[in-house]
Amino acid sequence: MKKYEAVIILNPNLSSKSSDFEKDFEKLLKSNSFSIQKKEDVGRRQLAYSINNHNKGHYLIFNIEGDASKLIDIENKIKYNESIIRHLFISVKEHNGEDSQLLQDSKNKKNDSEENAVDKDKNQQSKSSESNEKQQVKEKIVEADQDDKVNNSSESPEVEKEEQKEQEDKDE
Repeated sequence: MKKYEAVIILNPNLSSKSSDFEKDFEKLLKSNSFSIQKKEDVGRRQLAYSINNHNKGHYLIFNIEGDASKLIDIENKIKYNESIIRHLFISVKEHNGEDSQLLQDSKNKKNDSEENAVDKDKNQQSKSSESNEKQQVKEKIVEADQDDKVNNSSESPEVEKEEQKEQEDKDE
C-alpha cells in the first residue's frame, strides 16, 4: 500500500456543494480500496494564475493509502468531472500528522481579518471620542470668546464716555 496526498481544486462557484463532492470522492476512494487517513477542507483561496477563467478555487486535501494500479482508475474517473478545475496526486513516504500549510495560512488570514475588524472598531471609537473632545474644546473656546466680547463691550461705553469728556475738555 502506497501513501499519497491528493490536492483537488474545485470550481469556486460550487463551493457550497463541496461537502457533496467530498462524499462522492470518499465513496470513489473506498470503492477502489483506498483508505483516507486525513482530509482537510481549506476553503476558497486565490489561485496563482487563472485556470479556466477562474481566479479562485475551493481546495480539498486528502491523505490516502492504496494500490498504485487503482490510482490510475481514480484519476480517469475524476478527470472528466466538471466541478474539478485541477487535481494532483503526490506519492509520499510518510503522512505528516500536522495541518497542511494551506490550511494554516487560511486560518491565520481569518484570525488576522478578525483582529483587523476589532482594531478598526477600536480606532473608530477612539476617533469618535477624540472628535467629541475636540468639539467640547472648541465649544469652550467659543464660549470664552463670547464672554470676552461681552466684557469688552461693557467696558467700551465707559471708556468711550471718558474719551468724549477728554475730547470736549480739549476743545474748550
